[in-house]
Amino acid sequence: MTTLRAALKRYFEDNGFGPDGGYAATWVDFKLGPVPFPLPNSDARRRAVKFHDLNHLLTGYRTDTVSEFEISAWELGAGCRDFAAAWIINLGGLTAGTFVAPRRTFRAFVRGRRQRASYYLDYDAALQRELDDVKRELGIDDGRPRARPGDLLRFLLAFVAGVLVGLLMLVVLLSPVTLALWWRGRRLQRIAQEA
Repeated sequence: MTTLRAALKRYFEDNGFGPDGGYAATWVDFKLGPVPFPLPNSDARRRAVKFHDLNHLLTGYRTDTVSEFEISAWELGAGCRDFAAAWIINLGGLTAGTFVAPRRTFRAFVRGRRQRASYYLDYDAALQRELDDVKRELGIDDGRPRARPGDLLRFLLAFVAGVLVGLLMLVVLLSPVTLALWWRGRRLQRIAQEA
């Protein structure tokens, strides 16, 4: 049996995320293929990404681009509770996944509709628990449930919302102010690492 804490440590190592998963970084690069997009690592994102990483462990979705789109769709289906950063990022992921891998993205969304995400757990308490016990509590399995008409409607609504949110994020992320802040943050991060 493996605790979530032990599985998370191995997950960080396997993916090169560093000992803390990159949670302390000021900025993170969201990559679309080889192109990095700077993203402020806000407190809201830090709060959400901890649970997001647990969801990777619980569902088995990897961290490659298409799998990130899948887990975005799964999390939207399973529910992100009051984690605004998760809703925003996942809407973008579901939308991109619909263009890149529509069947996998829709299948992940439907799977999520029958399960619950770790956003409903107490994070610190969950880390002490066995991975399989948490999966059972949240109803997470590897099955491929059949889509219902309501699933398609909710998926389409999420897609439309994702297009709108994605366009807004692109405008904000590519604005000169954001790019200047990103450059300054990277410079300060390098200075701190050299000291």
